[in-house]
Amino acid sequence: MSKAGSGRERPARRRWLRWTGRVLGGALVTLLVLAAAGYGAETIAQGGDATRHPAPGKLVDVGGHRLHLRCVGSGSPTVILDAGWGEASATWDDVQTALARRSLRSCSYDRAGYGWSEAGPGPRDATRAAEELHTLLERAGEKGPFVLAGHSYGGHVLRMLAHRHPERMAGMVLVDVTEASEPAIAATRDLTSVIVGQMRLYQAAARIGLARLFGDRLAVADSPALATKHAPVVYGPGSMGTAAEEAASFVTSSEQVHATERPGEWGEKPVVVIGARGSMSAGYYEGVARLSAHGRYVAAGTERHYIHLAEPELVVGAIAEVAAASRP
Repeated sequence: MSKAGSGRERPARRRWLRWTGRVLGGALVTLLVLAAAGYGAETIAQGGDATRHPAPGKLVDVGGHRLHLRCVGSGSPTVILDAGWGEASATWDDVQTALARRSLRSCSYDRAGYGWSEAGPGPRDATRAAEELHTLLERAGEKGPFVLAGHSYGGHVLRMLAHRHPERMAGMVLVDVTEASEPAIAATRDLTSVIVGQMRLYQAAARIGLARLFGDRLAVADSPALATKHAPVVYGPGSMGTAAEEAASFVTSSEQVHATERPGEWGEKPVVVIGARGSMSAGYYEGVARLSAHGRYVAAGTERHYIHLAEPELVVGAIAEVAAASRP
């Protein structure tokens, strides 16, 4: 009886396997067709982005590629704003508006490949980005020294700018910046391939139009309207691909910054380091603040990494404080 039952089960199993194969094959073909259609639609849509999503600032040639720079308000010293990893200049829009109300002029920009900036040569490490920012400021006619304000990975770039071109820095505000301690670098080294792979998947998704379709849902909570309005550019395939390239150089960038962490690195220049409440990097941030004789660490009331979105007035107030302290 057992053998007979087994004989009846085999044809049934084969039919089930054939049916499953047809279903999966049909689903795969459907997905490929949809992906191809999405790719084509995204390619066509990108051709009209210059009209639908024009750059809010200006494009400046820095030597083979152009970077996007947007300046708002009036007053001195000018504040330079650098966004975190995976984000573009639009993340600073509300902060720029608030700074203008305090009679402070601020300039945000997109690192090469992000937002409205054109892609630049690799590797995309912090030193290269800092040198491109230096060139951008020179060719845009921006006169320093500046108050440098950076969030997350943007802090790496501004710290390298201040190290290589100290005359550019009047003061600095670092907002929940990427930790560059030896343990943090070791942890990053272990995770690099995973992070790069994740961003390549996001890039592929954006390339078939998902960022354009769901861009407003990709934006970080409390993101300025400028970021969500222009999500197809801010979170498009170019930006996601650049995020992958920066991630591939995370370890190198952190090592570059770590090498600058010397006593007296920022001399008498005012510095405020802001960290999220309960941050495991609090001790590190306190040490960074001590690189200036006039540095201090502030714990935010929020646990969110995006402090400038959750508590914009805290960040704006710190920038205003540093700007006032840096004036002759």
